[in-house]
Amino acid sequence: MITVTGLLPEEKKKVRKPMLWIGMASILMAFVGLTSGYIVSRSALMAENRWLQFALPYEFYVATAVIVLSSLTMIWAKGAVKRNDLSQLKTGLTITLLLGFAFAFLQFFGWKSMIDKGLFFTGVESSTSVSWVYVITVLHWLHVIAGLIVLMVSLHQARIGAYKKDDHQGLDLAAIFWHFLDGLWVYLLLFMAFIR
Repeated sequence: MITVTGLLPEEKKKVRKPMLWIGMASILMAFVGLTSGYIVSRSALMAENRWLQFALPYEFYVATAVIVLSSLTMIWAKGAVKRNDLSQLKTGLTITLLLGFAFAFLQFFGWKSMIDKGLFFTGVESSTSVSWVYVITVLHWLHVIAGLIVLMVSLHQARIGAYKKDDHQGLDLAAIFWHFLDGLWVYLLLFMAFIR
């Protein structure tokens, strides 16, 4: 049976993973561009003694621990589906989703902490270095929101029994994307922490 897109269901399955990799490569290129811009801006402003050095909010470090833990619970969920343990799959995905929401809220509180310290994104009292941190973290946060939507869809699919021991491509793709977001955040945090 041919679908509206003209691809058979088996063919659609074959193109999903390459499309995900292309999408993630695009996201990665955007962040490589941003971190490159950060380095160029830092170099120019440090030469003029106008680069503000400040500590990243504590909440960003806690958020890092939370998102790394969420990757571990996603691994747990994937292991459960391979054992055909649908109860553990749902539990693992639920915990991953909750940790994802915790990460998103911790990022928000990190920005609030920056504002409370007078570190503004824009305006008379803003600094280029602070603005870079906001741009990089907010863009990642928006991708995490997309990841949370993917996790919610995966959890729904798990609840209706769509994943089986030998048929769980959707969960695999969700896990790849979530681990990508996790690794990307760890890179960004280390970048911003050490390239001061």
